[in-house]
Amino acid sequence: ECVSGCVCPEGLYDDGRGGCVEEEDCPCIHNNEWYSSGQKITVDCNTCTCQKGVWSCTANECYGTCMIYGSGHYITFDGKFYDFDGNCEYVAIQDFCGDKNSSGSFSIITENVPCGTTGVTCSKAIKMFLGKTELKLENKEYKEIQRDVGDDVLYWNRTVGLYLVIEASNGVMLIWDKKTTVFIKLSPDYKGKVCGLCGNFDDKSNNDFITRSGLQETSALKFGNSWKQSPMCPDVTQEIKPCDLKPHRKSWAEKECSIILSEVFKICHSKVDPVPFYDACVHDACSCDSGGDCECFCSAVAAYAQECTKVEACVFWRTPDICPIFCDYYN
Repeated sequence: ECVSGCVCPEGLYDDGRGGCVEEEDCPCIHNNEWYSSGQKITVDCNTCTCQKGVWSCTANECYGTCMIYGSGHYITFDGKFYDFDGNCEYVAIQDFCGDKNSSGSFSIITENVPCGTTGVTCSKAIKMFLGKTELKLENKEYKEIQRDVGDDVLYWNRTVGLYLVIEASNGVMLIWDKKTTVFIKLSPDYKGKVCGLCGNFDDKSNNDFITRSGLQETSALKFGNSWKQSPMCPDVTQEIKPCDLKPHRKSWAEKECSIILSEVFKICHSKVDPVPFYDACVHDACSCDSGGDCECFCSAVAAYAQECTKVEACVFWRTPDICPIFCDYYN
């Protein structure tokens, strides 16, 4: 795009859209969309401006986000998507990682329990250790427990829409939907200094499977098992495929989850790949067979909608029939 070529008069440039423009009016392209010169877009916490056909971006260091949702779906700080279904307590993220000198200022533990009869697990409770404060989030509320050891770390909590947000003075933020979805946000100071199921936050997704003993794994099962809190819990030995175990639910799950691949989310498809979210949705919709099946489906679609919102593709997908939220009640 924006080349002089032999199709435009001298001094003008082909803008890639069938027109000829001056150099300062050259458009830019991002995620298959065209932007005019001077237009701005937001990428993470940075603003990019289109200048003469090239993006010019600010260089702010951004907070990282890890997402844990549904029945064992993880998206690490570096964007690796994987599944791990374990029935135990696991270290989601912590900042003491083998270095004997580091005492660490926080850790976040997720307690996974079976959600349905197929054996898949969902996050039931979250424990957040901040210095000598322990916060336990369970049953739509949280309680604080003071321990004897550790530093004082200040924290604040607030409710934002459906979410409970806990923000600490050490640059750690936890956002919980009071069900099975957790977002963990970390300040850029923690890059490469954390470990757990959310990876090491070093901007490289190919080395996220670092076990508790510091080895790099390729198997999500071995990686996940290494981060269990209690040696008494059994290791996970195989990936559960709930749609194979409950074939009568499969067609229902595929039909419901097809909203992710449909026109409803079309503006997001080129920005966030819908396929892993669709697969996760089908997995969850098959597995939640002991009540709460709509909740599992809704959480799975909401996870994709959340990723779309992050890249400025805002999708209004909820309807009175599909996962309604009574906003007046929450307001």
